[in-house]
Amino acid sequence: MDNAISSYGAQRVVLVTGPSGAGRSTAINVLEDLGFESIDNLPISLIPRLLDGPVRPVPLALGIDVRNRDFSVANLIELIDRLTRTPDYALEVLYLDCSTEQLMLRYNETRRRHPLSAEGSPQDAIMLEHDMLRPIRTRADVLVDTTELSPHDLKAELALWFDARQGRVLTVSVQSFSYKRGVPRGVDMMFDCRFLANPHWKPELRPLDGRNAAVQEYVMADPRFEEFFTKVRDLILFTLPAHVQEGKAHVAIGFGCTGGQHRSVTTAEKMADALANEGWQVSIRHRELERREKAPAPVDEKNRTADAQA
Repeated sequence: MDNAISSYGAQRVVLVTGPSGAGRSTAINVLEDLGFESIDNLPISLIPRLLDGPVRPVPLALGIDVRNRDFSVANLIELIDRLTRTPDYALEVLYLDCSTEQLMLRYNETRRRHPLSAEGSPQDAIMLEHDMLRPIRTRADVLVDTTELSPHDLKAELALWFDARQGRVLTVSVQSFSYKRGVPRGVDMMFDCRFLANPHWKPELRPLDGRNAAVQEYVMADPRFEEFFTKVRDLILFTLPAHVQEGKAHVAIGFGCTGGQHRSVTTAEKMADALANEGWQVSIRHRELERREKAPAPVDEKNRTADAQA
């Protein structure tokens, strides 16, 4: 199968974005080595014009960051939504993230100026860009944290996700999310965990999340969990070889609950382990936990509301 065309017959397009210094230029070069036609810093307003016409002979990788001439979060979200709605395109958003501390180190080593640092310190510019891009980060189909990755490590990671050449290995992304905040983009299979016993109503479990053993034990003690988990696991294992035959490079599986903290996280953790034990290349992502870890700490812990009824 031509790797420019997805299994649904659409033009494959990867938008590469993330904070400045997180590795976007390296990623663009890696994707070019993997057979993509790569274009960096094209004005957002010109991208629809670029994509007009018949399917191109190769998949496209387009680099976008705050240096783009007409960049704004609203413009980028509008572009993502527009391409997602159009069946002619198989859109994937690759977001390269990196910690503030590591970005500071990289800028100090290279002595380059941050594109947003016309006023204020480099650290202020980095934190401003993180805040600015947060809505884009939540729309990512593939999220790669480059904080501890060398360029070689990043190349290996991207090859797992985007190498559409013969002999590639299908990668599986298992995600947890909150239905209150909407379902994630690009999920191929989605399962609702809201019928399971809810640790939110146990005061000692409420502040914990589904990565905690006590929370997992509570959720898995629900008599419905084992049958639900087994049937979903078997369904996924049944369909994954078919996705390989259809030429897909990766499959995203989502588990949702009310707050995305307890039940969906528990199920996603256990499913990722089960699929990995069957020999599949698996990554895991907890969308709502990422939001909380990125958010500033509350001023008064006593006044926190029980917003996440997971």
